[in-house]
Amino acid sequence: MFVDHAKEAQDPDVSAVAALDEPTRRRLYDHVVRQPSPVGRDEAAAALGLARQTAAFHLDRLADESLLDVVYERRSGRSGPGAGRPAKLYRRSAKQVSVSLPERRYELAGRLLAQAVEESGATGEPVGTVLQRKAQELGNHLGRQESAGVFAFLERYGFEPRCEGDAIVLANCPFHALAREHTETVCGMNLHLLRGVLEGLGDGGHEACLAPAPGRCCVRLEPVA
Repeated sequence: MFVDHAKEAQDPDVSAVAALDEPTRRRLYDHVVRQPSPVGRDEAAAALGLARQTAAFHLDRLADESLLDVVYERRSGRSGPGAGRPAKLYRRSAKQVSVSLPERRYELAGRLLAQAVEESGATGEPVGTVLQRKAQELGNHLGRQESAGVFAFLERYGFEPRCEGDAIVLANCPFHALAREHTETVCGMNLHLLRGVLEGLGDGGHEACLAPAPGRCCVRLEPVA
């Protein structure tokens, strides 16, 4: 089952970007990631002309944000009694940081498209048909995980919902650039994703409809008559 890690990482990514806004911290981060092996506090302080305490503080902050990993190694090459304590070292973490305004969900779209292409290749079913089914299945799964209702879900995933009478219009498309270049494919995927969300939520009061309009998502949630 697809798990959208972007949802889980949204706030930590913002915090990580904010951490790198501090000039000394950014210099230390850049220094560590350029090195072929993990870097110690003394080494980093000497390289950048910082006090050891200052380097340690900023390196630990970068580690707290998961931008750097901490490892412990004995630099002397000795082991056993008398070898001393392992040194605390830092290296670039595997974490990927991505923040966009307005919010975009291109990874979600990319994974759905990749799944559709792979299944289509294996079964011969048209890619578009598979994509819509996969999108609806994912939407259903995500909807069942949401406890606060459709409006909260739409806000969480960057659709920027707005009430317009009894309807809900979506001021932002999380797949904007893709939708501009591949409108039929991406808007169809989005429509079925949100239909699945409504199913998963058990929301019988709205239905997802295609209603393209300038400056909005192509999907609109209309009240069920």
